[in-house]
Amino acid sequence: MSTMYELVEVMKILRAKNGCPWDREQDHESLKPYLVEETYEVIDAIDKGDDMHLKEELGDLLLQIVFHAQIAAEEGRFTIDDVAASIVEKLKRRHPHVFGNVRADTPEEVLVNWEQIKKDEGKESVMDGVPKSLPALLKARRVQEKARRVGFDWKDAEGAVHKVSEETAELENAILEGRADRAKEEFGDVLFSLVNVSRFLGIDAEGSLRSTIDKFIARFRFIEQEVTRRGSKAMEEYSLEELDGLWERAKREQEGA
Repeated sequence: MSTMYELVEVMKILRAKNGCPWDREQDHESLKPYLVEETYEVIDAIDKGDDMHLKEELGDLLLQIVFHAQIAAEEGRFTIDDVAASIVEKLKRRHPHVFGNVRADTPEEVLVNWEQIKKDEGKESVMDGVPKSLPALLKARRVQEKARRVGFDWKDAEGAVHKVSEETAELENAILEGRADRAKEEFGDVLFSLVNVSRFLGIDAEGSLRSTIDKFIARFRFIEQEVTRRGSKAMEEYSLEELDGLWERAKREQEGA
């Protein structure tokens, strides 16, 4: 018995009449948070470069896929084999340069062919297929990448950087004019244009922001620890200037580590 088949069988047992009460009561809707959580844990493992952790987290993510497939199988809709067959067929159909007689010598040509194939499949827009629930920064990048495939893009990073300056100025004007509704719109434009710059520079905007958040947390914890060590007063009693001084100290020490 293959381990993949064993996993499917274990899930069947867990969902059976005498199986696990928690597993038996789950459905597609209740499992959604776990699917998202496990996906992000895989990303964390990749970021850490930890193969053992990555192997474990990929297993947890695979479990979610098998779980959803088992629920569908119980309802007579499809099985895990149908899931596998569907992606095999799609991969072959969308890679005619490998499994057919279409020519594609560069990644760019592959992507152009990919979009044409999806149009032939009945998709009305290049933007069709972008998941609505994607994190906003990732969704912005995917939308920009799709627009690029049909030539709607800046020629280089310079144009994208100029757009950031333009959108930032519009945001500043909206704030100075006291127009909250316009500021909200312009703020989104600034973020979208920044993602465009990150794409040209080969930077993962989502990952870059996560790194900055982690850095902020580490420096903030340093401030908390220093305030506790001093013990003279609570953090809330420090002035902004005092806290900023501790922030700069944390910055120097962490950058020198």
